[in-house]
Amino acid sequence: MDPLFDFTGKVVLVTGGSRGLGYQMVKAFAERGADVIIASRKLENCEKVADECRALERKAMAFAMHAGRWADCDALLEAAWAEFGRIDVLINNAGMSPACPSHEIPETLFDSVLNLNFKGPFRLASQTAHRMSQGQGGCIINISSSGSLMALPMVVPYGAAKAALNAMTVSLAKEYGPKVRVNTLCPGPFLTDISEAWDPDKREHQPVALGRPGYPAEIVTGALMLASPASSYTTGALLQVDGGPR
Repeated sequence: MDPLFDFTGKVVLVTGGSRGLGYQMVKAFAERGADVIIASRKLENCEKVADECRALERKAMAFAMHAGRWADCDALLEAAWAEFGRIDVLINNAGMSPACPSHEIPETLFDSVLNLNFKGPFRLASQTAHRMSQGQGGCIINISSSGSLMALPMVVPYGAAKAALNAMTVSLAKEYGPKVRVNTLCPGPFLTDISEAWDPDKREHQPVALGRPGYPAEIVTGALMLASPASSYTTGALLQVDGGPR
């Protein structure tokens, strides 16, 4: 095991961990020794990933929850502490980005987007940071989007919520440092299941420096780096994994 990326004995919680980029991160940490908590809406999907991690001889807990609801967030943390006694790494990954012309967005959809992409992550991050600060410390990674840093028509509430997540990261890093590190990982266009709805050309080409979308496994090193104890002087940072400038 590379000592820079050895997570043996660590407990890692990933929301939205049953598919897409969240799944890739769960498996990456489990493969490097971590015990994992997989949280998502469908328990069956979480259990499938948990079984894969148990096959690696890691402890794994599946938990069904809505990451935009504070009561669900609190229940998740209570279950995590009851099972493991702590969380060492929290990855706020759950999110959604439904497209709709801005002047047509219903209030219910607006609220749902902000709840899942900002309100819930705030609750999880703040409550986890508080618990971490009273214990041995830890690391929080908020999964944002390249859409938080540029114009994003048709999904304005999503981009705005992710921009709020970026700002939250900086403030929480200051509020709960030095024992708790809080960073943002900012993905660009990735070939996860949502890309199945893209035009075929977009699945091959993207207007970024590398000219293509990312493969899901390419998110892994960014998450491992930010979570690594070797990154002990990195907090309040935003790491872009987005194929480069547009």
